[in-house]
This record gives sequence, structure tokens and C-alpha cells, in this order.
Amino acid sequence: MPELLVQTEAVYRLAIFAGLFGLLAVIEGLHPRRPLQLDRLGRWPANLMLLLLDGLAVRLLFPLGAAGVALAFEQSNTGLLNNLEVPDFMAALLTLLALDLVIYAQHRLFHTVPFFWRFHGVHHSDGDMDLTTGIRFHPVEILLSMLLKLAAIAALGAPPEAVLGYEIALSAMSLFVHSNVGLPERLDKALRKLIVTPDMHRIHHSHITTEHNSNYGTVLVFWDHLFGSYTENPQLGHQGMRIGLPGLRPLEQQRIDRMLLWPWQEGRRRNNR
Repeated sequence: MPELLVQTEAVYRLAIFAGLFGLLAVIEGLHPRRPLQLDRLGRWPANLMLLLLDGLAVRLLFPLGAAGVALAFEQSNTGLLNNLEVPDFMAALLTLLALDLVIYAQHRLFHTVPFFWRFHGVHHSDGDMDLTTGIRFHPVEILLSMLLKLAAIAALGAPPEAVLGYEIALSAMSLFVHSNVGLPERLDKALRKLIVTPDMHRIHHSHITTEHNSNYGTVLVFWDHLFGSYTENPQLGHQGMRIGLPGLRPLEQQRIDRMLLWPWQEGRRRNNR
């Protein structure tokens, strides 16, 4: 069964990704949370092109994928969980928690270390925020993130099924939390007891430094509470807050060449503080 899951990983992920992308795109179009400075034609092509480049880079350098690496370590009986008598459900739960903590820690690291921020700044340079902001990552950042994730999977000896489940959840939540969707207040509060919501994560893209350096989580909200990085509401409200990085012209940041060259141009002159 694990072998079959790994072989069909791309199909599962693509189907879920495409379905959620279409659903959120419709909801955003009908009931946007905030007015956008640029229309979809002005923003989506370059963001989607980055997604394509990221996917090609990962497939070229990491052809096995995260679940494939987990399967290889399982078959070689390597890694912590592969050498402990742990029930399957507990191994899956530990994997989900551990990988989500790694992604949270990586996100904070990419905001703290100037070298990493150069690449992560491409994500924050988007002057608007909708579901395509959730796929706007520099290829180098994606590859660095993959390396950290694979190291965690190897050390943990994570079950392939749990790794695939987390990979699907992570990509789905990245679309959801960046979407320009407004949830009813009561639903937002209920969801925030467990997972990140669009209103919560939008604060992370604020111009205000203290807000920008908070709400790092993508899937579980628990880590932001535990490590003191949670901000409940933006100072200027969700309609008044400004998205992106100060001093940038939104239209200029939608060019694919500027995104790819950002770490060696704008990224050298800017930091997250």
C-alpha cells in the first residue's frame, strides 16, 4: 500500500490542489475579503509561473519526493519511529506534529537570518494577497525548505502515508490561509482554536513590523501560542491594514524576472526589521 501511495502521490496532490484552487478562486471572486490593487490578470501569471518553476526544480533535484524518501527510510528500517514499537496512529500523529513544528521553525528562521530572508522576501513582496500568494515562493526557498523537511523525515523515520497526508494538508492550507476569503467571525474564532485562518495569517503580511513578525503557522495555530508569536487582530483592522513590504510598487513586483532576481537586488537592501 505505501508503494502505491508514493507512486500516485503526484496525482493525489494535483487533484486536491486543483479542486481547492478552483473553489477558492470562485469564492474570492464572488465575496472578496478585501479589495485588491491589481486584478487577476495583473498578478496571477507570474505567481503561477513561479509555481511551475518550483515544481520543476523539486522534481528535478528530489525525484522521490517527501513520501518517496519516507518509504526508502522505512524499507531500510532507518529513523526513530522505524526502530520503536509505536502504534500506527501514534506514529502518524507524531509525524504530523513534528513536521508542522519544523515548518513553523523554518518560517521563523527565514524571517530571522538575512540570507534566508533574501529568498523569503519574494513571498512578502506581493502587494496584494489572495490564494496565489500561497504559491509565490522563490525556487531557492522551496529547495531549502525541502532539504529541511527531508532531513526531519529521515531523522524521524516518518511513515510514508503520514508524510503524504501532511504534504497535502500543507499545500491546501497554504492556498486557504492566503486566500482573500472572509469567514464569518464566529467560524473564524472556532477554527482558530486548532488551525490557521486567512484573517490570522493575513496579519503576517502586514506592513507593521510587529505584525509581520508574528503568526508564522500555516497549518496548526498551536505553535504561535506556545512560542509567543500569536497576534489576534491587526492594529488598523483588516480593511485598513497594508499588505506587502513598504516602498514597493505592486505592479513592478508582478514581473517574473524581478521575483527571480529579488534575492540579489532588493533582497540585499531589505530585511524584515
